[in-house]
Amino acid sequence: MSRSRSFTSSVFIGVSLDGFIARTDGDLDWLTSRGAAAGGDLGYQEFIDGIDAVVVGRGTYEPGLTYDPWPHEGRHVAVLSTTLPIGADPRVSVHRDLDDLVRDLEERGVKSVYADGGQVVRAFLRAGLIDEMTITTVPVLIGTGLPLFGPLERDIPLTHLSTKVFGAGVVQSTYAVGDRPE
Repeated sequence: MSRSRSFTSSVFIGVSLDGFIARTDGDLDWLTSRGAAAGGDLGYQEFIDGIDAVVVGRGTYEPGLTYDPWPHEGRHVAVLSTTLPIGADPRVSVHRDLDDLVRDLEERGVKSVYADGGQVVRAFLRAGLIDEMTITTVPVLIGTGLPLFGPLERDIPLTHLSTKVFGAGVVQSTYAVGDRPE
């Protein structure tokens, strides 16, 4: 069920061939080492240049605190979390639920949102808030970890927009989410 809103939301994420976005402990070495071998940034810079706001969950936000420099300078960052203290980081706004988050994005006049992290992507999908997904698949099986997708209440139709093959066997596909008229 799609929500009425004035912004678009996109996903740009890497996964193992068996569908995981990170190891159970959050480790991404399997992704970063092979992604680097593929050459370049795989279109990330072009993608992020068109984004006004980034929405993450606590599990994506906290590891990002170790990045120097802060990767989201110049963009509004919202953290969807029921446990992160509100006001703990002046660079972000913390939201306890999706309705509050959407209201805040609307009030800020946000036009384009980057939904990042497994729980946020799943919450946005369930709420009909994702317009496009770019999924970069790295040719490695890690066996277990944090899944990108999980149980759904209904099928979510996708329309294939493009596929690119990079070095090291990395494949990136972009899909429009929802039914698209032919």
